[in-house]
Amino acid sequence: MDARQARIDERRRKRKRQERIFYCVFFSIVLLLLVGIFFGVRGLVHLFTKKDAQSQPPVLSVETVVYEADLLAAGYDYDAAIAKIKACENYANEPALTDAISRYEAVKATLVPANISEVTHVFFHTLIKDNAKCFDGEYTQDGYNQYMTTISEFNKIIAEMHARGYVLVNLSDMAVPVVAEDGSSKMQAQQILLPPGKKPFVMSQDDVSYYRYMTGDGFASRLVIGEDGYPTCEYVEDDGSVVRGDFDLVPLLETFIKAHPDFSYRGARATLAITGYDGVLGYRTCPSGEDYNPEDVPKAKAVADRMRELGWVFASHSWGHRLYGSIDVETLRTDAQKWESEVRPILGDTNILIYAHGEDIAGIEEYAGEKYEYLKSLGFCYFCNVDAHPYWVQLRDGYLRQGRRNLDGYRMYYAPEMVNDLFEVSAVWDTERPTPVPPIG
Repeated sequence: MDARQARIDERRRKRKRQERIFYCVFFSIVLLLLVGIFFGVRGLVHLFTKKDAQSQPPVLSVETVVYEADLLAAGYDYDAAIAKIKACENYANEPALTDAISRYEAVKATLVPANISEVTHVFFHTLIKDNAKCFDGEYTQDGYNQYMTTISEFNKIIAEMHARGYVLVNLSDMAVPVVAEDGSSKMQAQQILLPPGKKPFVMSQDDVSYYRYMTGDGFASRLVIGEDGYPTCEYVEDDGSVVRGDFDLVPLLETFIKAHPDFSYRGARATLAITGYDGVLGYRTCPSGEDYNPEDVPKAKAVADRMRELGWVFASHSWGHRLYGSIDVETLRTDAQKWESEVRPILGDTNILIYAHGEDIAGIEEYAGEKYEYLKSLGFCYFCNVDAHPYWVQLRDGYLRQGRRNLDGYRMYYAPEMVNDLFEVSAVWDTERPTPVPPIG
């Protein structure tokens, strides 16, 4: 009996030990779960609080808000400047903010609309970075002397135009295509509002491709995006080393506008006319080119994308630099299709056609005919030729056409009086140019 009782007692003690172990394990697991839930919830709260904080715009100082609004106002966008101020909480209680609004509204009340049919359009080719290499007596010298402008001349020209009250605008500031309910599109004139005495103008640059034939002749080799996020140029030195700097129109104009924001109307930049037969922006992107590099395509696109963000505008200059006025319609179609398939995917969509050599598909009469209808089907509604007059603008339901003035060696040497409204040639002429400038043709 005693032995049997002993076994029963032993089994009872064993069950109690097992129960204690079970409860210890159970409560330990529960405790761990509670701790995990606590820290998990706290972590999630912290994460979402952090994300919410990151999603909120930083609180800017009054001085910063006024500075940023003043930049908008300097570019004649007074509505945006006022909206910038009014976006601040309790702005009405900050004298610096209300004073800024008063300043903007006072200037805005003085603005006058520009006559868009009197907007001049000037253009350049690739700027000469090294005069000694460009004007070296070789067979290419005469062409460079005719068609190119030196960096020194360009800097003086835009400084003088700025001093005379010229303000850079885009073609789209003059007129825009408006789509009606039935799907039809019609060009609609826009208002360019500027202070009295200010004069809008358009700027473009032809052949921003840095062609191979120019290698070693004192020109930049390509456009890149610098560490500051802005476009700059690369230049290949004699020893093969590559340096970066303001060696062509794009970075030079960007730098000038940063110093003189009143030179640009609401962020306007120049329009860049691009061919495709030798690549774009200095990148060898043409599949049929002898030095085609497929890796250059995404590089060029990245540069173009960033430039568009900054306000730069791209235009077709034909694929093969073809004379669209002289060639037959089938040849025009073939050339235009090459640009569509090879260049547009890199530069992005554009509705601007800047004629190679300035050769238009028509005279001063209104556009009509197969060439125009085909170009219109590709989406083009801005067309720019070359014209010697101070301004020539033709606005019709289907398009805006504008003449351009070449500011190059030939124009400045043989007809300086034709640019007197812009600058004095004697004040900008680069004396390192060989003279006389050979006649064109």
